[in-house]
Amino acid sequence: MPNRSQIQARAAMMRVRFEAAGAQVVDPPLLQPAEILLDLYGEDIRARAYVTSDALRGEQMLRPDFTLPVVQMHMSEGAEPARYTYSGEVFRRQEHDPDRANEYIQVGYEVFDREDPAGADAEVFSLFALQLRGLRLRAATGDIGILTAAVQGLRTTERRKAALMRHLWRPRRFRVLLDRFSGRKPEPEVRAELLDDTDPMGFDVPMIGKRRASEIEARIEALREDRATPPISDNELTGLEALLTVRETMPFALEQLRDVAVDLPQITPALDRLEARIAALQARGVDVERLDFEAAYGRTSMEYYDGFVFGFYAEGRPDLPPIATGGRYDALTRQLGNGVEIPAVGGVLRPDLMLEIEEVAS
Repeated sequence: MPNRSQIQARAAMMRVRFEAAGAQVVDPPLLQPAEILLDLYGEDIRARAYVTSDALRGEQMLRPDFTLPVVQMHMSEGAEPARYTYSGEVFRRQEHDPDRANEYIQVGYEVFDREDPAGADAEVFSLFALQLRGLRLRAATGDIGILTAAVQGLRTTERRKAALMRHLWRPRRFRVLLDRFSGRKPEPEVRAELLDDTDPMGFDVPMIGKRRASEIEARIEALREDRATPPISDNELTGLEALLTVRETMPFALEQLRDVAVDLPQITPALDRLEARIAALQARGVDVERLDFEAAYGRTSMEYYDGFVFGFYAEGRPDLPPIATGGRYDALTRQLGNGVEIPAVGGVLRPDLMLEIEEVAS
């Protein structure tokens, strides 16, 4: 196994390469305000982060990643366009797998540039591919923006679309909602009985919990309205199901998705962006004819990405986490910029895993 000095030396070498590509070195603090992270990711992040409390600063977390503090820094004081690189420790709690590291070094590269998003996507991916050259890795790509466009363009209520968007990152729950909204599965029996009651608040029972009667009545009325909503059409449902199964090399994936767009025309602008990205990758020497594209890629582990996503994985080592991951996170800049936003894309690499793969290969 590589030692800490070897990992730090590799990280420094990689950072120098990113500097040569025009990146400015940044070094965000180890302790990050917990409130902002909780607002973005919800309470789930507590299971993955080390939380501490300070009498003056409140709850803080040991840095779970670099992207958030880099975005905060850029949105408050950065010039445009901008490129940043960094290396340092991140911390992740490991309650289920004692073999996975709870502290490791990341090296990253982030681009904030509104002039040519497709070119920036290709720039980040190609620079990562160069850093990883010589390793036996499989590259996977996807585009969260295609799926979000498909959901947001469905001919159904805003409430239903919001529910699907909220569970986009939880495939099983997303599937359950889709089956219910399309009429394939009936609503739960207990709920049906409740909604059929003419006056569900007419029972003489004590109020338990923090919700007021008016809130319960409003929720019941919303459920009744949802039950009266027509199901998602068979054409749209078929289109969504076809979209989620697309897994091909980039050019063939685009061709299949153009066919899907017959039933889901709302994804056409996202497909145009994919086509521009393919051209930009080719211009940088990436062999797109052999580059995998999965329409559902990134749905379980890349919650703040909203466009292009990618990852590099060690062939023959399914026990290892991704060697590198990244993607586009335009919406995150809007959330942290008080209404101001800028297209942004970046990613991180694991020098420790790179060295481990090299040791095994030698």
